[in-house]
Amino acid sequence: MTDAGVSDDALLAGMAVGDERAGVVFVRRYQRRVYGLALSMVGDPALAQDIAQEAFLRAWRHALVFDGRRASVGTWILTITRNLAIDSLRLRRPVVTDPADLMWVNLASRGPLPDERAESSDTRARLVAALASLPAEQSRALVLAAVYGYTAAEISEVESVPLGTAKTRIRRGLIKLRALNATHDLAGGGALP
Repeated sequence: MTDAGVSDDALLAGMAVGDERAGVVFVRRYQRRVYGLALSMVGDPALAQDIAQEAFLRAWRHALVFDGRRASVGTWILTITRNLAIDSLRLRRPVVTDPADLMWVNLASRGPLPDERAESSDTRARLVAALASLPAEQSRALVLAAVYGYTAAEISEVESVPLGTAKTRIRRGLIKLRALNATHDLAGGGALP
């Protein structure tokens, strides 16, 4: 079985009947996104690998009961990963953490995001402040899209809003961030990336 041309639903159907080749193709197709999401949430490569492995095991075990009407396969596996990462963070912390707060983990601590490795902490602080100044739903949509790589359709499913609403939140959030960036740049503070 090759990766090209095989639908996600066909891979899950194969996994549901124990087809190891389908499982290998499925893992190869989603391993970067699953590991990337786990790493961005927990910040520990070894723990992120464990979370990714457990996410794929759960996908294998529950492939038979997957319901394509509720979510796409990509959204489903990323939701499994996200939930495992949240559970892992909760176990490691003495205080229960609100999942909404986890969106800010990479922006507020442990250094820059992968795409911003060369940038200063001042830039991160300005970005966090700019995102915090947006309405919560726009800020969440931007973080899900930019940090976690969610598509507008996935954001729509995660946030339980229509696709058009998810797109609008992303677009309006970006417009407001650009306006804040332009204002800050004109004031001599330097533009955000």
